[in-house]
Amino acid sequence: MSDPATTACGAAESGGRKPPAPSGGPRDRRMRVPARPRGGDLGLLPVLAGLVAIWVVMQILNPLFLSSANLTNLALESVPVGIIALGVVCVLLVGQIDLSVGSVSGLGAAVLAVLFVDRGLPAWLAVAAALLLAGLIGWFYAQVHNRIGVPSFVITLGGLLGFLGVQLWVLGPKGSINLPFDSGLVAFAQLHFLPPWLAYTLVLAGAGTLYATGAARAAERRRAGLPAASHRLLAGRSLALLAGSGAAVWYLNRDRGVGWMFVFFLALVLALHYVLSRTAFGKAMYAVGGNAEAARRAGVPVHAVLTAAFVLCTTLASLGGVLAASRLAAANQSSGGGDVNLNAIAAAVIGGTSLFGGRGSAFAALLGVLVIQSISSGLTLLNLDSAYRFMVTGGVLLSAVALDAVARRSRAARGRA
Repeated sequence: MSDPATTACGAAESGGRKPPAPSGGPRDRRMRVPARPRGGDLGLLPVLAGLVAIWVVMQILNPLFLSSANLTNLALESVPVGIIALGVVCVLLVGQIDLSVGSVSGLGAAVLAVLFVDRGLPAWLAVAAALLLAGLIGWFYAQVHNRIGVPSFVITLGGLLGFLGVQLWVLGPKGSINLPFDSGLVAFAQLHFLPPWLAYTLVLAGAGTLYATGAARAAERRRAGLPAASHRLLAGRSLALLAGSGAAVWYLNRDRGVGWMFVFFLALVLALHYVLSRTAFGKAMYAVGGNAEAARRAGVPVHAVLTAAFVLCTTLASLGGVLAASRLAAANQSSGGGDVNLNAIAAAVIGGTSLFGGRGSAFAALLGVLVIQSISSGLTLLNLDSAYRFMVTGGVLLSAVALDAVARRSRAARGRA
């Protein structure tokens, strides 16, 4: 299957005309399906292999790592940074960067705490205000970039410092505000778990939806004369998801189960995946990241796409900050600080999103944050200093970027040939 960026840019170079459908019989189709790994695009396979390797090593070093209690905690602790990483995926896809996601998430936590606790507003209204403010920040970034031409690196670097100051100003002299333990936000982030019957129902629904959407997509591609997955492959993929997810739910239910906050994160991942893979807006994001000038010539509203990407990024950053504050039952001067900013960007890149734009998926945030959180959890169980966590995470990040660079070089060489 071709990359959306390549498809859109190719359409631009040919005057917007659709390329002719490939000819050939079943043998041609079988020959084209495995061409993607040979072409240098390994997809999510390296991340999955790395995650399995990390889990095996950590389990050997400490048998408690893969316990149901630790995996339940790992899943919940991955959510705030994972949601921020989802936003980072959006800006990386269009070939930009946002270095201020940590500060924006801290500001979102501060706004939530002040409005909810100090001002007495309902929790939903405080959350909406935090998200609206973050959306305006993303809109401001986009206007400065689109109208003045300031690089996003410089804009968001200024935002990193500026909105950190705004966060400190919002919190005021107290510097820390505790959220009520009996509030719905704290309960959602700490105490609410799916009942087993509902968790298994969602697993069945997920496997069925995967097969149904895959079959519909395969039928659409066959009608267009393109290679498509067989029904046997689709059924095997769905059964694998059913078995894996069912086993994971069974294992987590040995402790507290699957947290609602983690389910919410998965829902956001699936929603963004649908937007990126099945809508015109998603294809436009890939096209802009692949070649902005070619996308413009093809009729893609480049400035509007960039604006939407920045707004999505900052809004999701604020949402991650809100959930982080709910998880800790407090917002303070260190909210969004420390390694939150770099971990969110690293999660997107480690998960397979290219720093060069035009390549990546929503699942990159999910897998990338699981890799980072697994490293953190495993080293914590081993009572090792955080210095080792930074070094290991840095090495994994460098490996991911190097792999992406090698893949780009391989695709470029294949294109010249």
